[in-house]
Amino acid sequence: MSNPPATWRFVTAAILDFLTIFFVGGYVIGRLTGNIGESGFALSGWPAWALIALIGLYFVAGRLWGLRLWQRLLRAR
Repeated sequence: MSNPPATWRFVTAAILDFLTIFFVGGYVIGRLTGNIGESGFALSGWPAWALIALIGLYFVAGRLWGLRLWQRLLRAR
């Protein structure tokens, strides 16, 4: 049997997954709703809730089907 991956891989993958989905999802939702300014995206109201739902869905789908990008790249499965 092979040894399980190191804990730092899981922690790093989770942090990078969160940051990736936050910035990419926030930018896409901001672009679609017109909430992009000179300093980046600023979400409030339902677009902010949509981003929170997207982040939650990303981690649930990642847990169920192994679809987390950084977990695969860092071999933390």
